[in-house]
Amino acid sequence: MYSREVGNEILEFGVSGKLIMNVMVMYDRKTNSLWSQLLGRAVRGPLEGTELEYLPAWQTTWSDWKSRHPETQALVKGYSGDYDPYTSYYSSGSAGVIGETRTDDRLRTKQYVIGVDTGQATMAFPFSELSQEPVVNANVGELPVLVLFDADNANGVAYSRLSGDRVLTFESAAVDQLRDLETGSLWNSFEGQAIEGPLAGEKLDRVKSTTIFWFGWKDFHPDTGVYGADA
Repeated sequence: MYSREVGNEILEFGVSGKLIMNVMVMYDRKTNSLWSQLLGRAVRGPLEGTELEYLPAWQTTWSDWKSRHPETQALVKGYSGDYDPYTSYYSSGSAGVIGETRTDDRLRTKQYVIGVDTGQATMAFPFSELSQEPVVNANVGELPVLVLFDADNANGVAYSRLSGDRVLTFESAAVDQLRDLETGSLWNSFEGQAIEGPLAGEKLDRVKSTTIFWFGWKDFHPDTGVYGADA
């Protein structure tokens, strides 16, 4: 998710019908510049090189979201029911519409990953690893990160583990709660906020992340690390 505000203007975006390495390309209706969905950056046109501001979000189920935000509003899909026309695509082994750009067999082609991008380094956290280790303290490049995963809702988020100059280490404390080993403070997992203890009131900074197929992530980030696969 990105902000549509660029400079002093609010841009309106549409789907261009184009793909870059199987990932959707948007266009803005003011300048007709083309924008990469994954990069959040204009790749052609008058605004080439301009980056959109990343807004933290996560992919989850409607029931999970509604339980956390009961007053939320929902976008009407335009049809009723749970029909998904892409079911056969998900179950196939194909790498998108135009195939892989790069070969990397560290993971299956359509393994789901949480892709984390710090701006200096990237790492893929496979769902298969996160299902076994839903609270991960790791380093992506030089940044200490915390990746959380809820297997029931396929919901994953990434935070910086920095609190001021201190690096925190987290463990699960209860449902939707964490504890840091350094101060013993209790944290709300998917809000990233300390709710009890010496750090009560502090919030962790979200790190840019997205849920994506492995083939899409590694094509854009050929130097990515893979949690659980790299030594």
